[in-house]
Amino acid sequence: MARAARPRTVLARLAQRYRSHHTSPTSALLHTPHPWGRALGLLAVVLLGAWLGLLTVGDVRTPVGPVDTTMTLRPSLTGGTKINVSPLGSLQLDSHTAPIRLDVDVDQLDPDRSAALVNHPERISGLQEEITQDVGAGALDLALRSSVAVLAGASALGLAVYRRPRRALAAGGLALALLTASGITAFATWNPKSVLEPKFSGLLSSAPSVVGDARNIVSEFDVYQKELARLVTNVTKLYNVTSTLPAYQPSPTTMRVLHVSDIHLNPASWSIIGSLVEQYDIDAIIDSGDTMDHGSSAENVFLDAVPDLGAPYIWVRGNHDSAATQAYMSRLKNVHVLDNGSVVTVAGGLRVAGTGDPQFTPDRSVKPQGDDNERAAGVRLAAALRAQKAARTPVDIAVAHNPIAAARTDGEVPLALAGHTHERKTEIMKRGTRLMVEGSTGGGGLRAVEDDDPQKIRASLLYLDRDTRRLQAWDEITLGGLGLSTAEVSRHLPETNTPGANPSKPPGHLSP
Repeated sequence: MARAARPRTVLARLAQRYRSHHTSPTSALLHTPHPWGRALGLLAVVLLGAWLGLLTVGDVRTPVGPVDTTMTLRPSLTGGTKINVSPLGSLQLDSHTAPIRLDVDVDQLDPDRSAALVNHPERISGLQEEITQDVGAGALDLALRSSVAVLAGASALGLAVYRRPRRALAAGGLALALLTASGITAFATWNPKSVLEPKFSGLLSSAPSVVGDARNIVSEFDVYQKELARLVTNVTKLYNVTSTLPAYQPSPTTMRVLHVSDIHLNPASWSIIGSLVEQYDIDAIIDSGDTMDHGSSAENVFLDAVPDLGAPYIWVRGNHDSAATQAYMSRLKNVHVLDNGSVVTVAGGLRVAGTGDPQFTPDRSVKPQGDDNERAAGVRLAAALRAQKAARTPVDIAVAHNPIAAARTDGEVPLALAGHTHERKTEIMKRGTRLMVEGSTGGGGLRAVEDDDPQKIRASLLYLDRDTRRLQAWDEITLGGLGLSTAEVSRHLPETNTPGANPSKPPGHLSP
């Protein structure tokens, strides 16, 4: 028996040694994953699979009024709605806050439905109901198709990764749950008024027609469907340029003022301003200074383009503009130079007062005199505004180059304009005056070529009520810097000018 047991013992020892040499390293490499690692891996499979599903089969083609569109849901950190109007550009709306974005591609204009609108303009009044039904049907179809897409995409990728049907179905179910939760969040945060403040990116010449006129948008707003109808109607006008549909016509009750600043000898600015004057039918241009770079007499020839811009040009001196610059400007046709609180009336009743910058600092060789000088200039401007008010000829807009000076007019005028900082900013000051600081319409001027990332070119279009001359809305226009060609137009409304606000107190109104 002992002899028989010995071979077995030897064999057992050999087997144990074999396992220790050949199985231990493998088992060490195939350790059980950490639960957090498994969870993150599953989440990655779910998100990637859902995105692939939406990308592959998640879009819905549906008619919206006279245009054919493609609706798609896309993962997003900020949410919102993006309407692509190729080749004109795109509109972005802050319609909701959720990890999904609604993309609407305007594919083409349907000739039959468009012809029906052209031949029967009275149908436009019923377009809002038609669009509401179209969007509702498209949204329902998109929700169902997107649910199927994320379920199929996540399940297919889960099966390919895990090779287990149960894990694959778990991935698909989690993807569907995430989409449902995102949809609920989007519904809870839905903002129908976002269509009033769209952000347009694309061809600048198309911006007025796509974004529309501020006065009409505000005064005719009742419900979201109407504005959506207006948006689709504007797109229809753009696509059907050869038809009898009317072109963009600004409201006759709206006054349009273009605010520019800090051109700094950039010759491209004149063509941009001229284009904006033509596109938007500008009534007046207000330049808050720093048109020059060094204020030398040799630079004055740069100003010769101003009389041909097509609108009255109101100008105040900046810290890069010399007294010689101001004298040259004052001799140009259709140019109104403001200084020391002087006032001009343009565009059939708009009263503007302004003052030049008290400092002239064309380069670093001149030491600035400091902010106290700016405040003193602002105090003198405020005194001039009070004098105008006492004479029953109140001023509508005050202009200074430096925001420090413009801020001293708080409480004396509804709207104050400035520049200097090359950064756009809007605020309501303590006593109710709205201060709007413009960026550089010259993109920082020729000095911009010294930077790897050129400054953007900025201007603002102010919509004023022609009767009250109060601010109704404004468009922030942003163009890519030197060598770039991007264009964005972002619509903004004063709080008192949104639907449901009290119309008896116009924006910027100050009690006497």
